[in-house]
Amino acid sequence: MSDLPLMARELDSADELADKRKEFVLDEVVYLDGNSLGALPVSVPGRLDDVVRRQWGELRIRSWDESGWWTAPERIGDRIAPLVGAGPGQIVVGDSTSVNVLKAVVGAVRLVGEERDEILVDATTFPTDGYIAESAARLTGRTLRPVTPAEVPAALSDRTAAVLLNHVDYRTGRLHDLPALTAAVHAAGAIAVWDLCHSAGALPVGLDEHGVDLAVGCTYKYLNGGPGSPAYLYVRRDHQDRFDSPLPGWTSHAEPFGMRPSYEPAPGALRGRVGTPDILSMFALEAALEVWDGVSVDTVRAKSLALTDFFLKCVAAYVPDGKVESLTPLPHDQRGSQIALRCDAAGEVMRRLIERGVVGDFRRPDVLRFGFTPLYVGFGDVERAGRVLGEVLAT
Repeated sequence: MSDLPLMARELDSADELADKRKEFVLDEVVYLDGNSLGALPVSVPGRLDDVVRRQWGELRIRSWDESGWWTAPERIGDRIAPLVGAGPGQIVVGDSTSVNVLKAVVGAVRLVGEERDEILVDATTFPTDGYIAESAARLTGRTLRPVTPAEVPAALSDRTAAVLLNHVDYRTGRLHDLPALTAAVHAAGAIAVWDLCHSAGALPVGLDEHGVDLAVGCTYKYLNGGPGSPAYLYVRRDHQDRFDSPLPGWTSHAEPFGMRPSYEPAPGALRGRVGTPDILSMFALEAALEVWDGVSVDTVRAKSLALTDFFLKCVAAYVPDGKVESLTPLPHDQRGSQIALRCDAAGEVMRRLIERGVVGDFRRPDVLRFGFTPLYVGFGDVERAGRVLGEVLAT
């Protein structure tokens, strides 16, 4: 009989984040898809009820001032900032990740001037980042060149204006070297733009420490903000007075209620705002971020690595030889907070896993993805997932 269930119990009993699970709405399902949609924090329904019934229903228009609606984008940005290693006043929340990628890439090109005519983009990126980068290149009259992250240092030149990279590969879970790649981009005189969708809330990022210029990220994965929750834009402090967004709006105007025909950007990261904030989603996100009170990102990272190590151990023990191949790197410094396994009939395998209460997801043509959110995933969950995967593949 395997000793893995006993090992799981011992690891769970020593887990300093174990009590965080009670702050989420969860059932007996093993939920390993937080890298697509985080679980619901228990504080969110009550907060939304207050926003709808009291703030909107009773205070109505007064809530822009009295309930803090107007300042939500920068206030919630400051709440996210410590989770990605940023000081206050550099992150603004709003719009989708795609919209913020456009702001960041076009803004990056405008920071460096006309003589640099090429944008590099991660060739392995989530498709939308590629689409947006292509559009940004057309808008700015630049050439777009897709390269893998490993190829970036050699591809950089005095033609490079901006480089758009993913911190963690969405398909394989590979963690790219943000400090080294950012340094290489800067050595070439270019601007580094990072997509943090699969790293924020799962591992330390260090935006300020590593001198990242611009960054974007979603909030509905490891930050548990809810489906379609607003994304965020980071503008490094020393770039803010020159950041020229391609989407100026009334809420990013220096005098938003002046209704002037000419645009004058607001100071600071507020330049990243565009239109009216989406209040319901904003306040759901703000409530969701309360689960991070008293939590160290370093502690989260340590548990993430322990969870993914243990999952690989369970897969090795329970899954018949030759049935799966891990696409996620084994070294800790190259791994995000997910494990991607290649196997035959992956779509059908995932369907059967879900039927048996183990929820991950499937990426065509043959990839099973399992995301490990340390705030609510335990080692018992991991053992059960590996065991059920082995049973499914054995049949």
